[in-house]
Amino acid sequence: MVYKEFQDLKLSALGMGAMRLPVIDGDDAKIDEEKSAEMVAYAMEHGINYYDTAWGYHNGNSELVMGKLLERYPRESFYLASKFPGYDLSNMDKVEEIFERQLEKCRVQYFDFYLFHNVCEMNIDAYLDDKKYGIFTYLMEQKKKGRIRHLGFSAHANCDDMKRFLAAYGEHMEFCQIQLNWLDWTFQNASKKVELLRENHIPVWVMEPLRGGKLCALSQEHTNQIKAIRSQETVPGMAFRFIQALPEVMVTLSGMSNFEQLKENIQTFETEQPLSQAEFDALLQIAAQMLKKKVLPCTACRYCVSHCPQGLDIPALLELYNEHNYSDGGFIAPMALAAVPEEKKPSACVGCRSCEAVCPQQIKISEAMADFIAKMQ
Repeated sequence: MVYKEFQDLKLSALGMGAMRLPVIDGDDAKIDEEKSAEMVAYAMEHGINYYDTAWGYHNGNSELVMGKLLERYPRESFYLASKFPGYDLSNMDKVEEIFERQLEKCRVQYFDFYLFHNVCEMNIDAYLDDKKYGIFTYLMEQKKKGRIRHLGFSAHANCDDMKRFLAAYGEHMEFCQIQLNWLDWTFQNASKKVELLRENHIPVWVMEPLRGGKLCALSQEHTNQIKAIRSQETVPGMAFRFIQALPEVMVTLSGMSNFEQLKENIQTFETEQPLSQAEFDALLQIAAQMLKKKVLPCTACRYCVSHCPQGLDIPALLELYNEHNYSDGGFIAPMALAAVPEEKKPSACVGCRSCEAVCPQQIKISEAMADFIAKMQ
């Protein structure tokens, strides 16, 4: 197992994410404890020492099961991470209640790593309102008491909101977890997020390195192209080698849902074989080909904005539309739109086509807005 030095710790470069544990009868709330126990045992035997769970994973049962399974091992033999569930605004005034319950569920006296969960457009104002909710103050108190060893945050936010969060709390953030993979390097501006964190001297934790498995199930054409870059590597392996080429990354979390995925990923992380610059660029070219087939070619020139009678931020809306289309749904677009005023949402488009008259890419923006509305219903 490859290890990364983080402060005075040696963390396994591959961490076990507990969001996609094996389940019974396809029910996400019913974790298969026997299979999960086998996986944790194998992970421990083969050097994984970082385990990541959260309040909402598996309908609240992930923390319970991980606490039960990890209790079998010496506390000093693993590092456990969980998160404050700010993705749900109704939790904002319950930080003490939730934190205490999380310790109970996980059967531990402290969390090695604890995160503000999912800093994003929807919740950043609440996260930053420490006077009203006191989340930051409470978590810092727990850190002083040793109940949180390392404090960080995860983010699906855009760079501007990440900057706001860092401006307020950055000096106290020890790590940041972002969605990072070879497709999202450009598609979700992961490259800019890595640069921002580098500038703030904050190490990177990676989530969704395989985009929920979508980067494993590629077309034969794209699979062949990837194999041509490095023939001896698997398609998932190439995604991990891409991440290994980024020195800012400490831990890569993979939500492995079966034993074979775990074994294959551990085998990959037995060595560090980062992509060369040429291989890195070749993978990005494949990403560009994949995106070109499924997303609108908006370049954010913003000519459309000056011609919109409603004053809509059309490039931002098209970016969310592209994400929603490419991901076949998901939570990112609905989450971001929840923070947009009603008069600035896609539904405010009047279909006048003034924007289309000046679009260099000749995008049928009014049709995209109508389709976006339909997909959000």
